[in-house]
This record gives sequence, structure tokens and C-alpha cells, in this order.
Amino acid sequence: METRKDWWKNSVIYQIYPRSFMDSNGDGIGDLNGIRQKLDYLKLLGVDVLWLSPVYASPNADNGYDISDYRAIMEDFGTMEDFDAFLAEAHEKGLKIVMDLVVNHTSDEHAWFLEARSSKENPYRDYYIWKDGDTEPNNWGSVFSGSAWEKDEATNQWYLHLFATKQPDLNWENEKVRQEVYSMMTWWLDKGVDGFRMDVINLISKDQRFLDAPTYGGLYGNSMIYTANGPRVHEFLKEMNRNVLSKYDIVTVGEAPGVTVEEAKKYTSADENELNMVFQFEMMSIDQGEYGKWTPIPFDLRKMKQNFKKWQEGLADQGWNSLYWNNHDQPRIVSRFGNASEEWRKKSAKMLGLCLHMHQGTPYIYQGEEIGMTNVRFDSIEDYKDVEILNAYKELVKDSKRLSEDTFMEGGYRMSRDNARTPMQWNDQKNGGFSSGQPWIGVNPNYRTINAEEALADPDSVFYFYQKLIDLRHKLPILTNGVYKQYLEEDENVYVFSREGENESLVVLCNFSRSPQHVVLPDELVGNAQLLLSNEEEKELQKEMDLTPYEGIVYQIKK
Repeated sequence: METRKDWWKNSVIYQIYPRSFMDSNGDGIGDLNGIRQKLDYLKLLGVDVLWLSPVYASPNADNGYDISDYRAIMEDFGTMEDFDAFLAEAHEKGLKIVMDLVVNHTSDEHAWFLEARSSKENPYRDYYIWKDGDTEPNNWGSVFSGSAWEKDEATNQWYLHLFATKQPDLNWENEKVRQEVYSMMTWWLDKGVDGFRMDVINLISKDQRFLDAPTYGGLYGNSMIYTANGPRVHEFLKEMNRNVLSKYDIVTVGEAPGVTVEEAKKYTSADENELNMVFQFEMMSIDQGEYGKWTPIPFDLRKMKQNFKKWQEGLADQGWNSLYWNNHDQPRIVSRFGNASEEWRKKSAKMLGLCLHMHQGTPYIYQGEEIGMTNVRFDSIEDYKDVEILNAYKELVKDSKRLSEDTFMEGGYRMSRDNARTPMQWNDQKNGGFSSGQPWIGVNPNYRTINAEEALADPDSVFYFYQKLIDLRHKLPILTNGVYKQYLEEDENVYVFSREGENESLVVLCNFSRSPQHVVLPDELVGNAQLLLSNEEEKELQKEMDLTPYEGIVYQIKK
């Protein structure tokens, strides 16, 4: 039986990247008042929770994930009064608000770091991680390319930054740092927000030996070996839960690169008193090659099915899954695992949505996913804005020449984070209706045919299909509680699984191919079935079935 605090298990969460969602004042940057203007659209979609990527004060070295003041709103996005008005109106409409909590690191323009770097004796010095040496303290690499260490010439020490140089890592070994974070979290929860998505939260505990890491043939060591799921991370999160989280009826999700199933159980089991769920990234690496996302390899459905099985079964009795295809760090799923051509875009987008939402876990929808937005192909590297692709281009193309420009850009077209950050496409007017001014990043030219206005006018659109998926999530407890079982595991084109309950079961069939597929189902899946949802014309569940390209279908069988 779900308790009051388990409401997030049958909720659907919608991620908003504020900079690219809706611009209300014509400066080319999305803002809080713009989001507020679109609350009715989100309510119509049927989602329960809105997760905002960071809206705090920031110099924007990493688009807001470098925070200079946790208790202030970025001027680009408006004022704290705008936030309060947005929060109140969202709550009036029955929508919950989740904030992005970024506490592995701050901006180098945060008051703590400005104090810390002023002298070795400053009381804030130990808020960050400093080391002596003529050369880098170890070989750790930054996630954004290059060394994870930066020399501070004024004090002749190195500080750690697992991400951009302007994102120094906080020293969670220092109890004062932890208490500052808990105080800030309490401040936001008292304001009325409904939870936190915690950025790279499993990196907060570093192995204090600071040993060199394996390089795997690269220039720098893989710092995740000594930072992901570190020695005190569960201690810290239990302390956070005890001091803050347990006192509120909220939802928490931790972004956890490099997390294993066993670690995820520790983070998300109700018995452990840490978080409600985690984001894991294994699914997001199945099509990455020698140089990661910059050298993608063909999609392999069997790898995807293996990953779903591993996590669905692994967290079934202990823990909870986050279900996502897209977010601000990932390319558009219809361009990645689907087919973005005019012929198949809508159908494959619907199939992908159906596939994801039929699993156990809390589904996430990223802005534009519900209308089938696609990747973008900008003309040159100069059109890209993200620090990750710009740094990788410099390292892999310009400096080391390990990749040709053409090879690298093809990888960027498929995998760059900017694919997710092009402005939301609201209509076929100037800039897709996002802004009356010059957008901070280019709009995908296909906004003239792919936009929310067009989707709302089309009864057969991706939008209304997602609306139906969300409605099923709310109405069918089996989607929350049913046991997952996978079939035809070696099939390279079709994904078949069921969700089993005491009195009913669901049978899900998804064709990931642009070719028709013939499947022979096990006897146990065939029964007196009712069609629940399909992106194709109705057909009966039979032992032998012919699936059309990108067909997605779910049946309900009463026992």
C-alpha cells in the first residue's frame, strides 16, 4: 500500500530547461515568467511535477550548474518575486516544483570561493579541496576535458574541479560545508518547493588518498574511479536525510554517474533513508564508442533490453527506478533510438514513449519530447554553446588531432548536449514562438512543422499520445507495482515484456525497426486481451503477430 510519502511512485515528472523553454521579455533567454505562461499547457499534458534545471544566480560557465548564490535567482530568469509567483500559481494548478540541487561544486564566483582563494588562512579555505605541488596533485581528468586541477597563482596551490575550471568542488569532509548545504535546502523547502533533483550527488565523497587513476589510453585518469560512490557518500546522504529530507513530504532523485545496481539499492531503498530514486547512465552509453559520445556506434536493441532487465529486476523489491530517455545532457531520443525522418518521426516517438512509460519507476519527460522534437545540425562548431562540446573539440580535434573535424562533428550532431537545449518550439512563427528577440542559441529550423501549436491541433499527435500514457500511469496501479518480465531477449528488432499483477497483466510489444517484424509469442503471454494503447491501427493479441515499423502496443489481460 502506498503511503502519503510515496506519491512520487505514480507521478510523471517534466523537466524544464528554463533558458530554452519560454522567453517572456524578448531578451532571447527563457525565464520564470515564461514558464508561468505555459503552466496551462503542462497541466493539459497531465504531468504532476515540474523539475527546473538551475535558476539560481550564476555566471553561466555551465549554464547555471555553476552557482554563485544559492538563495538568489539568476537575473536572466527574473527575480525571487517572480519565482514566488510562479511557485504559487503552479501549486494552485496542482503542479509540484522540484529544484535542481548542485552541491558537489559551486561557481568560482560564489562568496565562499572568493573568500577561500583570498588566502590559505581564510576560514573558508577548507570549504574546497586544495593541494600543494609544482605539478598537478594527481592525473585526474575533468568531465569536461583536460585536468581536474587548476593552479591558483595567488596562493600557489591547486584546487579540484571535476567539471569546468569555474566549478570548484566543495569539500564535504568539512562539517561546516554540510551544515551550510542543509541550511540552504531547508530554506527552499520552507519556501514550499516539493523536492530536489541532486546533480552528481554521488561524487560528493572523494577518496582522500587522491591516487592516480587509470587513463584507459587517454591523456588523463578517470577520476570517477575515486569519486563516484565514494567512501562516505552514504553517511553524508543519511545525515542529509536525517537533518532535512525526512522532515518534509517531498521527492528526491540523485544523479549518480557510475552507480551500480547494488549501490542504487543503498541510495533508494526505503530502509536506508537516503533518496527516493537515482538517475543511472548505463543506458546512455550503449551507443558510445572509443571516444565516448564523440564517436557513436550503431544502436543495439539487445544491449538496451539487457540494461532494462538488469535495472528493472535489480531494483524491483528494494529501491526505485527513474525512467528517462531525454534530459538537458542527452540528445533527442527520436533522433537517437527512433527515426527522425518525416515519415517515421511521430510514430517512432510514440513507440519510444510507450516503451519507457510501461516500465516500473517514475517516468521523466524532457521539454519538447512530448511533441517529438529532434536533434539539430548547426552549420559549424561556432554555433554550439555548451562547454562540453567546445572543450572536447579543442582537445580531440585542434590540440591532439585524434579525430578529424568531420568525424567529431558527426558525433556532435548525434550526441551533443546542445541538441536538447535548442529553444522549445511553440508555433511556426518567428523563433518558433520562443522569443521575440534573438535566441541565446539557434532554433532548430524544423520548428515550422514540429511545434506545440501543430501538436495541439492534431488529435493523432505525439502530445496526445503522451497525455494518454500519463493517464494510464495515474489509473493503473500495475504500472507502479507490477512485476517486470522480459521475453524474446535475443530479438534484434522487437522488445517484448510484461508487467504482472495478481489479477491482471500487461503485455508490451515495441518494434524498434523501420521494417515490419513477425514475432511468435510464448503461450503465457496470449490470453483474452484488451487493447490499452497503440500507435497503430487496432489489432488483437495473438500468438503470432506482424508488427509494422516502429509499432508500439500494450494489452491488458484479466486473470
